Amino acid sequence: MINYIIRRLLYAIPILIGVNLLTFLLFFVVNTPDDMARLHLGMKRVTPEAIEKWKADHGYDKPIAFNPAAGGMKTLTETVFYEKSLRLFLFDFGRADDGRNIGADIRQRMGPSLAIAIPGLIVGLLVNITVAMLIAFFRASYIDTWGVIVAVAMMSISSLFYIIGGQFIFSKTLRLVPISGYDTGLDAVKFLILPVIVGLVSGVGSGTRWYRTIFLEEIGKDYVRTARAKGLSELSVLFSHVLRNALVPILTGVVVVLPLLFMGSLITESFFSIPGLGSYTIDAINSQDFGIVRAMVFLGSVLYIIGLILTDISYTWVDPRVRL
Repeated sequence: MINYIIRRLLYAIPILIGVNLLTFLLFFVVNTPDDMARLHLGMKRVTPEAIEKWKADHGYDKPIAFNPAAGGMKTLTETVFYEKSLRLFLFDFGRADDGRNIGADIRQRMGPSLAIAIPGLIVGLLVNITVAMLIAFFRASYIDTWGVIVAVAMMSISSLFYIIGGQFIFSKTLRLVPISGYDTGLDAVKFLILPVIVGLVSGVGSGTRWYRTIFLEEIGKDYVRTARAKGLSELSVLFSHVLRNALVPILTGVVVVLPLLFMGSLITESFFSIPGLGSYTIDAINSQDFGIVRAMVFLGSVLYIIGLILTDISYTWVDPRVRL
């Protein structure tokens, strides 16, 4: 088991290096520091002096990857690549354009993002699996047919519709919960109820179809026919055999998204004015804060790779044959 985990960690290192290099190319070669300065200052009537001053203020005035004028190790360390890219491996995200510490902002905003994502994941998983098993239990019936129709209809509707509709019905009309905002402590619950419900409703269609497909595939296998031949009830077959053997594909969908919960939801947090990492990223894009955008891209890549490793490890717990 330990050797398996070590192999997966070693596989992740070149992937992370490649992501870092690709991110660097996108931010500093395709989109040069001069281009960043023009975008930030405005494309019209920007003087070369203003561009150089902006680059110096934000640490982009050094050579991109090699500084022959510095001498010694400084030929590599006194570069944009070292200061803006390699330091990301140490989770040193630097500072935003307005001087704020990006790492401190990420730690502060991680809490609100998790406060929405964790309840949404747990409740959504229970609802999706329950509804999917109910549809699978009544397969080839009217319940199955109409369940699939409703699921397809729900997943075909944009999440913006559920957000705006939820705000209009529950906040503006019924006045049950605040329309937006956030607070600390237990007072935050009233601000989180609607975003969690909206996230649950918007994802139940696709989740139900996904898990229904998994359960129906398992139901058609030989071990299920053997269990039925032994006289087991359909409920016993579903919960004791089908659900257990469907854990591998279920884990694929669950474990991969666990690290990404830290990143928050871009749309939901923006519409509900929740100070999480999702709205943090959107605000950085709107204000053209390249330091924050670069940090969030790298952090998202790291978390996704961690999710893939956790998925591989969880497979070995469910099916030890994967180790071989």
